[in-house]
Amino acid sequence: MRLRNVVLLASLGLVCFLGMLRAQKPFKEYPAIEYNDFPVPSDWEQKTEWTRARLRYPDVAGFPNAYYRDGRQFPGYWTMDYPRSDRHLLAGVRRLTRIDTRSVEQVVDLDGTDEIYNWPVLYGVEVGHWKLPADQAAQLREYLLRGGFLMVDDFHGSNAADHAATSQGEYLNEWQNFTDSLSLVFPGRPIQDIPDSDPIFHTLYDLEDRFQVPGAQIFETGITYEKGPTGKVPHWRCVRDDKGRIMVAICHNMDLGDAWEWSDDPKYQEKWASLAYRIAMNYFIYDLSH
Repeated sequence: MRLRNVVLLASLGLVCFLGMLRAQKPFKEYPAIEYNDFPVPSDWEQKTEWTRARLRYPDVAGFPNAYYRDGRQFPGYWTMDYPRSDRHLLAGVRRLTRIDTRSVEQVVDLDGTDEIYNWPVLYGVEVGHWKLPADQAAQLREYLLRGGFLMVDDFHGSNAADHAATSQGEYLNEWQNFTDSLSLVFPGRPIQDIPDSDPIFHTLYDLEDRFQVPGAQIFETGITYEKGPTGKVPHWRCVRDDKGRIMVAICHNMDLGDAWEWSDDPKYQEKWASLAYRIAMNYFIYDLSH
């Protein structure tokens, strides 16, 4: 009788373990706006304790049901800088911290499954273009309240008059688009500026001296900001949980993704790339320790 119970428990444990393996999806690459056939690092299948996930979201252009005039599917704004910036960033995590990570990202969806809960840190790029439906906003809220962490980056400006017209002749207010979806995620929770003294700026590096990290447009224009006058000042903002922990880290009027992407280009200044990496390391360590 005792032996049968042991066998039953062992079988149950095996079933649970196999279920966990099925629940965690393997690494997969997707078509992107900027890159195709980007080299995959040799450790892409390595089992590690952590990796940074990239959020795949529907957007104002109609992704996943938007197409170019030639019939090709629009990959979505979520793919900006992907996967080059991800691979460079994760190589930096391996060099600069003791976090056990592979060198490839994980793309995740708010698809109603439990997959997203396998990945503690999400990155959302170009969130001035996201358009979350109510069910996805609800799952993102659940993810964050369970202890997840979302870092958003690469959106600019705040006034419609500062933006170039879209192909539809309308103006795109990136801050408003961002907050429209965020208000579905957290109705009533305020967006706050992060003070210099906050632990997120002091977990690994002391980052009181922060400045605007420009995107790749600096190569052509020499200008660090985007989207007109309201894009000139970088903002370090957040949404906190009831205990004061930062759940959403908002990098507004800066482009850390481009800094990671172009960190190996001698034309991109070291001071910008260095700050972008230090911000990321602080944010990841903060999430793991708070």
